[in-house]
Amino acid sequence: MNGSARLSAGLKALPDKIDSFASTQAAWRFYANEAITLSGLQQPLTDAAHAGIAQHCSRYALCIHDWSRLHYRHENKTDTYAITHATDVGYDLQTSLIVSDQTGQPIAPVAQRLVSAEGSYATYGATTLAPQVQTHLDEVSDCIEHLAAQGFAKPLVHLIDREGDSIGHIRRWESAGCRWLVRVNDNPKVEHAGQELACKDVANTLSFNKTRQITYRGKVHWQWIAETAVTLTRAAKPSQKKGYKPKEPGAPVAARLIVSRIVSDEGEVLAQWLLMSNLPEVDAATLALWYYWRWQIESFFKLLKQAGHQLESWQQESALAISKRLLVSSMACVTVWEIAAAKTQEAAELREFLMKLSGRQVKRSKPITHPALLAGLWVWLSMLEVMEAYTPEELAALKATAMQFLGKDV
Repeated sequence: MNGSARLSAGLKALPDKIDSFASTQAAWRFYANEAITLSGLQQPLTDAAHAGIAQHCSRYALCIHDWSRLHYRHENKTDTYAITHATDVGYDLQTSLIVSDQTGQPIAPVAQRLVSAEGSYATYGATTLAPQVQTHLDEVSDCIEHLAAQGFAKPLVHLIDREGDSIGHIRRWESAGCRWLVRVNDNPKVEHAGQELACKDVANTLSFNKTRQITYRGKVHWQWIAETAVTLTRAAKPSQKKGYKPKEPGAPVAARLIVSRIVSDEGEVLAQWLLMSNLPEVDAATLALWYYWRWQIESFFKLLKQAGHQLESWQQESALAISKRLLVSSMACVTVWEIAAAKTQEAAELREFLMKLSGRQVKRSKPITHPALLAGLWVWLSMLEVMEAYTPEELAALKATAMQFLGKDV
């Protein structure tokens, strides 16, 4: 009798005595209100990031940047666009998520940008509709500059997947003095030991150290780590989307190449990641672990799109309204992350209680999940609202009516 959340695209209404349509109308007015700005909705998330960094981070705060496409087929959304091809229709979401450098615990999203056919809406920079940024890395570079001015208690280390392997943008980050950790591709060449070699060829010359056991595709294997100093000297290749642009030479960039391999007991290399960073004082094994925690932003997208909020079923009719609701949903995620990370006995009891209320089935090895905590918290808030809105006599009468339909005696 548990209805599928995907079929309930609108905001849920608390079970008080207010008509459900009134809640829908109130939500519409809230998201349509011009006084409700993205920067204003972002502020509680930024405050949570400041508090979380001070509490959960040791030397650095990890800032993970990534993009996710939001697919919509709704005819009432007139500002969607074909992101890559004719059937890839929707919006493009860029998010920057802070996680702990000690545990990988997600703390809070500190910046978001939603790109539509008409332009983009961001929680930073322009307060109104801005022109579309030409490339993802231009977006994230602007975001990095914004975050540098926020005065966080710990320095940020910016983590980006292979899309961040752009020497032109790396030079921009270097000139801005930011700390970065990027996964790089196999073939771009670097200078190493007086030779110009592809990154994968440099990796094959290194000696590896057995570091830690990790789970890879459901099985436990050993992770092996190697590192070396390299220099990036190649010219940048600007985006050619708006016409031909010549290569742009630039200053050499000194960096560390960290190679992470997952190796079976038989010696077979099951996976390999080539990482590059300008952090001189953090050991290679820690940098590899930090990159592993980059997966937290994928879990955040899953919580928004599939396992919690069903983002791609929302019925708001514009990118601006979607952006506002997205920030409100992000606040719910931050609340759940704080409950999951709390170390007190009271928090542990609350987690156990919320898991029971959620009705979710979980693995023995993973008794707590963020989607289940989110679902359980909603049930608990609904229960509290019911107890405040209805008298015991009214609840008893409703119970008697329900039991008649269930075919049981009261």
